[in-house]
Amino acid sequence: MQSSQTTMRIREVSGINVLNVLIIDDEAAVRESCREAAELLGFRVFAVDAAEQAYKILESQSIDIILLDLRLPGASGLEALREVKARRPESVVAIITGYATVPSAVQAMKQGAFDYITKPFNLDELRNLLERATVELKNTAQRRALRETLRSKQGFSSLVGKSPEMERLYRIISKAAQSTHPVLIVGESGTGKELVARCIHFTGPNRDKPFIPVDCGSLVPTLIESELFGYMKGAFTGATRNKDGLLSIANGGTVFLDEIGELPIDLQSKLLRAIQEREIRPVGSTKAIPIDVRILAATNRDLEAAVAEGDFRRDLYFRLNVLALKIPPLRDRKQDIPHLVEHFLERLSRTNGARRSLSEDALQALLEYEWPGNVRELENCIERAWAMSSNSNLNMTDLPTYIRNALAPAKTGSSEGPKIIPLADLEKAAILGAIEQLRGDKLLAAKMLGIGKTTLYRKLKEYASQF
Repeated sequence: MQSSQTTMRIREVSGINVLNVLIIDDEAAVRESCREAAELLGFRVFAVDAAEQAYKILESQSIDIILLDLRLPGASGLEALREVKARRPESVVAIITGYATVPSAVQAMKQGAFDYITKPFNLDELRNLLERATVELKNTAQRRALRETLRSKQGFSSLVGKSPEMERLYRIISKAAQSTHPVLIVGESGTGKELVARCIHFTGPNRDKPFIPVDCGSLVPTLIESELFGYMKGAFTGATRNKDGLLSIANGGTVFLDEIGELPIDLQSKLLRAIQEREIRPVGSTKAIPIDVRILAATNRDLEAAVAEGDFRRDLYFRLNVLALKIPPLRDRKQDIPHLVEHFLERLSRTNGARRSLSEDALQALLEYEWPGNVRELENCIERAWAMSSNSNLNMTDLPTYIRNALAPAKTGSSEGPKIIPLADLEKAAILGAIEQLRGDKLLAAKMLGIGKTTLYRKLKEYASQF
C-alpha cells in the first residue's frame, strides 16, 4: 500500500507517467536493491557497475535521476559526477555513499549533486530520496519554463542571466507573480526594476489586465496626484473635464510606481489610504471610488534610512514591503555579462541586418569594469560600440572612452598589483565622462548611462559639494 501511494505521489509531482533512473554502483546487491525499489515506484531503471557504461547510456537515453556511488572502479565518484553533469546538466544526481565517505558526499553536493544517502539504507530512505529528487526535477523544469516565458514575452528581452543570483531572482518572481500582495522592488539604477515588475504582472493570473508604469521621480507633485487619483472638472486651473486616475484605470491590473522614494510625503499618506481602503478620492471630489489594483513599487534608495530620517512614512514602507525583491547589481553577477553581450548583439543584428561579434580583449575589459549604471549602461555601451565601428568585430577602441579610462589605472598599476578604485570614483568618472562626451547634455547622459535624471542631478549636486 505504501509503495503504491508513493508511486502515485511521484507521478503526481512529476506530471508525467515514467521517469528514467540510472543507478551507478559497483556493488551488485546495492544496485539490484535500488533497481527493484525504483521499479516498484514506477520508474524505468538502468543499472551499471562502472562510469564508462553510464556514459554510454547517457549518450543514448534521456535520464532524469542518477543514483551515483562515490566509489567506482576506474573513476572517482567526483570525476563521474562532473562528467554526468556535463553530459546531462538537467538530470538530478543523488550520491550513494558509505559512512566513511560522507565528507566526500558533502563535497559532491557543492559540485552540483542534489542530495546523498548513506549505506546501508532501507527502502523508506530510498523512496524518500527518489521522491525529493522528483520534486527537484519538477522545480528545475518550472524554473526553466519561467526563464523561457520571460524571454519570449514582449518587453522582457533584457532580463537575461544564468548566474545563481538570477536563478534566485527567477524563483522569487515566480512566487510573487502568483499573489496579489504589494511588492517592493529594490535595486540600483539600471538593474531592470521595471522589467522585473513586468515579469511579475505578465506571468501572474491578471496578465490580461492593464500594466501601468508611473515614474514618481519625473513628475511634479501636483501632477502625480492627479495622475494617480484623477480629478474633477474645475478642480484647478486647466481642469476642463473629469479625468480618471491611473489607480482606477488599471482596474484588476497593476500600477508600477517607479522611484517611490521620490514621492512627496503628503502624497505618501494618500497612497497609503488608497492601498488600505482600496478606494481613491479624485482631486476636487467628495466621493470615494472603489479600486481593484495591485501595487508594485521600486526604488534605488535605502527606504529604511529614509524612514529614519523622516523622508518616508514608516507605515507606507511596511505596507509596500509585504514582499521584498532585491535585484543584484551587475558587478555581483559578472558571469552574466557574456550572455548579456551576446543578447544585445543578437538584437542589434536583427535590427541592422548584419552580424557582429566582440573581441576577447573587449569582453575582458567589460568583465573588469564595475558598471555603476548596471545592465542599462552595458546595453548602451554595446549599442555605442556598434554605432562607432565599421568592422564585424567590435574591439577595445570601439568602447566608450570613460570605460577605457576607468580601467587604465588598473592596467598601469605598480608592481605590487593593480590599483583598486572605489566604486564611487568609477561612478563619478562614468557620469562626468559621459556628460563631457555629450557636450553637457545631461538628459542624454542619463539615458546613455541608464540612470534616471533625478539620480543624475542628485549625483552632480554631490560632486559640486565636494569642491
